[in-house]
Amino acid sequence: MRECIDWYLGVWQQFFVFNGRARRKEFWSFFLCHLIISIALTALSGLFGIGLLSAIYGLAVFIPTVAVSVRRLHDIGYAGWWVLLGLIPFGIFVLLIFLALEGQHSANQYGQNPRAIS
Repeated sequence: MRECIDWYLGVWQQFFVFNGRARRKEFWSFFLCHLIISIALTALSGLFGIGLLSAIYGLAVFIPTVAVSVRRLHDIGYAGWWVLLGLIPFGIFVLLIFLALEGQHSANQYGQNPRAIS
């Protein structure tokens, strides 16, 4: 769990970084921690009748989520604009498949393989 939190905080440290590449582990660890926090905040909101907590968190995490998704798409060799698939019906499913693909083993136009760097 500690490693998941480290990856989560790492994404927050790269809040506005839309260039480079992100490993699958970075993206999915961030996504898992984000999901756990979202569920906890939604439960707290329902318990106390204050829906503001999860709404504020959702707004705060929007840009880091898009940034890590763009970097993840770069890792598989796709342009970050593919993240817009999430805006069309059923496009989110295609996007999730892309985000689950293994990254390119060698350097690509977006940078070195993040696995080789770390």
